[in-house]
Amino acid sequence: MGIALDAPRGGLAEELAGKPRVLILRNAEIERFEDRHGGIFALWDGFFGRGAKPSARAVRDLVALGLVGGGMKDAEADRLIADMGPGDNLRLFAIASGLIGVAFLPDASMETEDPAEAGGPEKK
Repeated sequence: MGIALDAPRGGLAEELAGKPRVLILRNAEIERFEDRHGGIFALWDGFFGRGAKPSARAVRDLVALGLVGGGMKDAEADRLIADMGPGDNLRLFAIASGLIGVAFLPDASMETEDPAEAGGPEKK
């Protein structure tokens, strides 16, 4: 596997508009999101069934901000997301929920689900 799709800790690598893209939410992008859409923790709750589901606009803005965090210019990120149609919204929803998850729990994907593999008690 090449390094082209490797994301930094706390980020994602996704293919968008036919190219691999790095997305990452840093505090600056989270604060920009909150200025426009409200609290990031309410969004977290909405993604995971403990609150109102986020709007398509909020999802699209979060993904665009993730692209900005990954190094893309604001206008380019806005254009890329704007060029995606309504048929892309479910995929963007999945990307956005993963993006916020990896931002809050950057080491979760490295954890094992089998305690025996992590040196814990074995499954019976």
